[in-house]
Amino acid sequence: MNRYGIIGYPLTTCFSKPFFTEKFERERLSDSVYELFPLEDIEQFPDLCRQYPDLVGLNVTIPYKKAVIPYLTALSDSAQRVGAVNVIKFLPDGSMIGYNTDIDGFEQSFKPLLSSIHQKALILGTGGAALAVAYSLTKLDIAYRFVSRTSSPTTLTYQELKIHGWHGANILINTTPLGMKPRELEAPDIPYEQIAADFICYDLIYEPSETIFLQRSKSHGATIMNGLQMLHIQAIEAWKLWQEV
Repeated sequence: MNRYGIIGYPLTTCFSKPFFTEKFERERLSDSVYELFPLEDIEQFPDLCRQYPDLVGLNVTIPYKKAVIPYLTALSDSAQRVGAVNVIKFLPDGSMIGYNTDIDGFEQSFKPLLSSIHQKALILGTGGAALAVAYSLTKLDIAYRFVSRTSSPTTLTYQELKIHGWHGANILINTTPLGMKPRELEAPDIPYEQIAADFICYDLIYEPSETIFLQRSKSHGATIMNGLQMLHIQAIEAWKLWQEV
């Protein structure tokens, strides 16, 4: 059996299982299965690998995109640069290689939204997905700053946005879980009334299709996009990696 799956916690919403299950059925890959592996602690990861020696590949989601790295044998160049992993490939010799296909998913879905007026971005959140977004923005020559509850030389606080505005940015990218089940009624605490028609507001969440963040941004004329296309692209890229010999 070729076993694939996803680790994260709590995995209340999962794009990957229906995507790959339907793929296996459509392509008649009866020797392949995709499972959910909700790990309450990343320290359970080695036990999972021992329990399922037929693992071929894993997706990695919140909150383990950074935490899983010490357990891996090696990283791809992009995963190393980003410092986050969303795909693991298991080799016959027992090696586990970490990759980041979030980069491809975000960049390919986001790039068509851009025009010459879009030069600066704010990334809401600082987790593993935020690092992939930042790497993609660098490749696209777009300046960015992170937004979090605490400040640093590269990070603004939500309170600073309320006081000083967007610091010249007209791209907002939500990488936090605010708005995702079971937190559908929550949204990043930003000054939505200052969003304008030239803004791009992108949410990595795909379910619901319009989070509160996207709804409020759209009401002020912004161009919006959710994370569904990104997820499709990153999943396709993950499958390619798993099938490489």
